[in-house]
Amino acid sequence: MAAISVSAIAAAAATNGVKMAPTSQAYLESKAVSETRSLISDLCRQFYTLGWVSGTGGSITIKVHDDSIPRPEQLIVMSPSGVQKERMVPDDMYVLSASGSILSAPSQKPYPYKPPKCSDCAPLFLKAYEMRNAGAVIHSHGIESCLVTMLNPLSKEFRITHMEMIKGIQGHGYRDELVVPIIENTPHEGELTESLAEAIEAYPKSTAVLVRNHGIYVWGDSWISAKTQAECYHYLFDAAIKLHQFGLDWSSANHGPVENLEGVLSVGRKINMSAKARNLRSNHEDQLPLHCIVLDIEGTTTPISFVTDVLFPYARDNVARHLTATYDTSETQDDIKLLRSQVRDDLEKGVAGAVPIPSDDAAKMDVIAALVANVEAMIKADRKITALKQLQGHIWRTGFQNNELEGVVFDDVPKALEKWNDSGIKVYIYSSGSRLAQRLLFGNTTYGDLRKYLSGFFDTTVGNKREARSYVEISESVGVDKPSEILFVTDVYQEAVAAKAAGLEVIISIRPGNGTLPEDHDFKTIKSFLEI
Repeated sequence: MAAISVSAIAAAAATNGVKMAPTSQAYLESKAVSETRSLISDLCRQFYTLGWVSGTGGSITIKVHDDSIPRPEQLIVMSPSGVQKERMVPDDMYVLSASGSILSAPSQKPYPYKPPKCSDCAPLFLKAYEMRNAGAVIHSHGIESCLVTMLNPLSKEFRITHMEMIKGIQGHGYRDELVVPIIENTPHEGELTESLAEAIEAYPKSTAVLVRNHGIYVWGDSWISAKTQAECYHYLFDAAIKLHQFGLDWSSANHGPVENLEGVLSVGRKINMSAKARNLRSNHEDQLPLHCIVLDIEGTTTPISFVTDVLFPYARDNVARHLTATYDTSETQDDIKLLRSQVRDDLEKGVAGAVPIPSDDAAKMDVIAALVANVEAMIKADRKITALKQLQGHIWRTGFQNNELEGVVFDDVPKALEKWNDSGIKVYIYSSGSRLAQRLLFGNTTYGDLRKYLSGFFDTTVGNKREARSYVEISESVGVDKPSEILFVTDVYQEAVAAKAAGLEVIISIRPGNGTLPEDHDFKTIKSFLEI
């Protein structure tokens, strides 16, 4: 009787739909594992030409994609340590279980090859898999990722904004501020595991961690996502280095001249700061010792009447039209999922206006009718909840795109934004409206696109605006040494109290149509941003 190979058994099992245990020898020799091995060797050759894995440094790991196995349980294929990455072949790879146990190791090669060894990055890779449910992780020694951590030896973060390639980073847009944590290097790779885990936990939106004087770890949902983001990160690091050489600020919206206290860069390059910026700095240095300004929208940058009389009615009147036209899109299905969760919670708490939403298999129009009823009740109650704000943002986007809406700001706002921008002060928006809605409003105003003056946007995903911890989160996200370097401007007394409790400087905006303030409040007030 002829012998049957393990690979033949694996192929037969796959053909007959038999599910193999992922740790079985048959599965280890399956097509999915073999293709992942080959993919890593191909990618390492490409990464070598980019300078990411030269000198045997750097590494890559990819999970074996299998729809029948949950990602946390999928096998891990990992490149070895201390080998010429551009000369690796599929059989050189290690295969690990989801917990990190080695299931398959390469054979010893003759001299001058060293004994095989699994990547020294393995503990760090496993952390990224565990904490981010990643599908692939890349560790690069690209020179850009090393040098960018040296531009400011004391900085714990790399920040950049208003660069096209930021759009290639998961969850980011052109005008967003990209923040990448920096951890300190250690003599041995495995010793970085704890600090990497702390950075991953402290920066939940980040898909990368820089290691000073060393390189970068980048992860993604798949190898394509990880590779795309790694390319974008290296581009942005290179751009920051070049902007630094030109004496320009890569972290500001306009990338204008940068100047230290002596007016000289650390590399000794003299900076010819614009006369306008120098005069503004001279005139306001004593009066405004701030690094950042965070602005509320409703009643601060924008009349309350625009929100209550224009935006809210537009969203309310177009809920049914929007849901009907976009019902089957993934974006709207995500909106509906959030609304379902919110309504379930509302029904349990007996919130007025909440009505049950039929299940997904109910008639489409029945589902939409229930959604409309709930959204209208939420809008009427002016609820500051993510489920409502996300849907409103998507409805308003259509309105702005169709020129049915135009953003309104007070007359002093554009002048103040330009002045602060020229002074090197970063300006952020913090509103209960979604980040999308914020970008739409400031990108389509009667004064044109004002987003060029803004470094970033915060919404209620960082927390409730009346809770101090939300402002602590913001202060930890905008790159200041202490919260008092941030000025928060709002029209709402309770928000001012919360921001002050977090250590921020606070000014209350007095605008037409705003609510009254307690008589005994001790906050400074202004009627125009030009008073700041």
